[in-house]
Amino acid sequence: MNPSVSARLEELVNAAKAVDRGGLPPVERWNPPDCGEIDMRIGRDGTWFYAGTPINRPAMVRLFASVLTREGERYVLVTPVEKVGISVEDVPFLAVDMASEEMAEGNRLVFRTNLDDLVYCDGGHPLRFETDGATGGLRPYIHVRRDLWARLTPALALDLAALGEVREVEGEAMFGVASAGAFFPIVPAAALDMS
Repeated sequence: MNPSVSARLEELVNAAKAVDRGGLPPVERWNPPDCGEIDMRIGRDGTWFYAGTPINRPAMVRLFASVLTREGERYVLVTPVEKVGISVEDVPFLAVDMASEEMAEGNRLVFRTNLDDLVYCDGGHPLRFETDGATGGLRPYIHVRRDLWARLTPALALDLAALGEVREVEGEAMFGVASAGAFFPIVPAAALDMS
C-alpha cells in the first residue's frame, strides 16, 4: 500500500474512533483537495438532506456534523482525503434545550443541540442576537464550534429572555443575559417597555 494512502487511511480510522468516543475529528489539521460542491443541504429546521431526500439516520447526520466546518461564508465537510461544500439555509444546528447550573462566578447556561452537542455558554461560546427581517423580532444564536452556530428554538428564546437582566455596558443600560461571568447584551434597556 502506498505510504500516503496508508497515512490517510489511518487518519480516517482515528477520526472515526474519535467520533465514537464522543470527540471530534481534527479537521483543522487536514488540508485535503477541494472537490467542489455536493447536493447536500441543512434546512432551517435542522433537517439534513442529500439529493433532496432527508437523511433519517441520526448517526449519519452526527457523523457529517462532526466533520463540518466553515470557510468564510462557505460550509464544508472535511475528511483527510477531500473537502466538499454544502448548503446551509440558516445555521447548521438548533438549540433545543437549556439548563442553568450554579458556578462560583454565577450561573452558567448549558444548551443542548438537535444533534445532542452540549454547549456551555461563556466567553468562548457566546450568544449573539440578530434581527429577523420578516418579523422585526430577535433571533438568538449560540456558538457551538468552528464558527458554527445553533439558533435557539422560539420556545427556548422565550426561556432565555425570561433570564434577562439590565446591566450597564459602555455607559449604556442594556438588557441581556449573563452566563459564566460573561454578559451578552440583547437590546438597549430604553427600547423595552418595562411598564
